[in-house]
Amino acid sequence: MAERRLTTSVSGCDIDLITVGNGPTLLFLHGGEGPDVPTDAYIKALAKHFTVIAPWHPGFGRRSRGERLREISDLAYLYLDLVEQQNIKNGVLVGSSFGGWIAAEMMVRNSSAFSQLVLSAPLGIKVRDRESRDIEDVFALTDEEFRAIAYADPSQGYQDLASLSDEDLTGYFRSRESLAFFCWKPYMHNPQLKNWLHRIKIPTLLVSGAKDRVVFDGYYTAYSSYLPLCTHHTLDGAGHFPHVEQTEEFVRILRDHYNVRVAPTASVV
Repeated sequence: MAERRLTTSVSGCDIDLITVGNGPTLLFLHGGEGPDVPTDAYIKALAKHFTVIAPWHPGFGRRSRGERLREISDLAYLYLDLVEQQNIKNGVLVGSSFGGWIAAEMMVRNSSAFSQLVLSAPLGIKVRDRESRDIEDVFALTDEEFRAIAYADPSQGYQDLASLSDEDLTGYFRSRESLAFFCWKPYMHNPQLKNWLHRIKIPTLLVSGAKDRVVFDGYYTAYSSYLPLCTHHTLDGAGHFPHVEQTEEFVRILRDHYNVRVAPTASVV
């Protein structure tokens, strides 16, 4: 199965993306540094059943953020323009962590191109009072400390920075800077987003990991309660990136949900 890495221009922004697979179109929005960090194994697994489009967010990886993109809403509109450009219809939108936040922002605005939303440990809302931390301050942690709270098996998130090329190392730090730029204030959430999640009227699957300590226990249950058509699965042996740590089970649950809720008369092979 041939994987292609392309660059496309959308609304004046250059976006790098991976395309691979066959079947219904699946747009995957990454968290962290990029769709291939710490691995792209989950993309290959999804590509057995879907045509996967996996972009790098502007400002992540090898592309600069540019001056036009200032807020999460800008990324949401940019990706809605990408959806139009790629002529996606009846697609599947998957967002992980920070990418899950972007996906939710997209869907409260316009969900017409998609038949299913999948959120893998999404961020983007706050559900407790202002004195209670919902999401850990990941910018105050070392890489080792972050892996300890983000993974059931911290070795799954290890990245040997010393082995990276100068270009990839620059991309690593560029990604961290861009994540802080978009998520710092207010920290990792849009105060208004939870008030509009009721607008997402397509079948939604939220998958979280039982060992996720990036958020408080109960965060994803609360998140799912704001989504009208949401099914919530918690995976053992996974932390904040269940699609990475439990790839086979994640893909199975996604396919089953698609077949039951989206395509009851046709199966994804």
